Amino acid sequence: MSEVLSSWSRRRAAVAAEAEREDVAAREAALALEQDALAEKSDEDILEELGLPDPDSLGLGDDFKAFMSKSVPEHLRKRALRKLWRSNPVLACVDGLNDYDDDYLAQSLGQGVIKTSYQVGKGMLAHLLEVERLKDAEPKVAKIEAAVEDDVVEVVAEAMDEWTAVTDEVAAVDEESAPFAPRRMRFQFEDDTA
Repeated sequence: MSEVLSSWSRRRAAVAAEAEREDVAAREAALALEQDALAEKSDEDILEELGLPDPDSLGLGDDFKAFMSKSVPEHLRKRALRKLWRSNPVLACVDGLNDYDDDYLAQSLGQGVIKTSYQVGKGMLAHLLEVERLKDAEPKVAKIEAAVEDDVVEVVAEAMDEWTAVTDEVAAVDEESAPFAPRRMRFQFEDDTA
């Protein structure tokens, strides 16, 4: 029963959402038509039609809220906001507390020349020095590897000698003792006739 109710609830919600989308689209279309009609008129005609004062004549303490309406074209809204920011000393005052006010590029230079190991045409100097060091170390590494290889050969030869001695002893013991016969498991079942 709850599945039936939930499907009806989902359907009602979908219909309501669709109706809301249609309303928003109709409002946007009406606003676009209004903006197109206002685009053909001059700024003075638009201000007179909307009953707004000239944004350039406004000053400190005047009401700028009327310019924030959606029916006011964007360019007139921006003119009014510019005038508001210039007329109000609190808004016009740049106090330096804004994060985006600093020139971070100047700070990154450290107020002087930056020392780096990068060389034009060569790249990073530290990398080149490391390559040179490795080239100088190659003969030394080859000598060390040869010495280690000789030691390994000696150790392996000693181990082989010990191994052969142990295997010879085991073989001698095996020959003396009786041959080992592996045990086999036998299973018997009552039903089995074999």
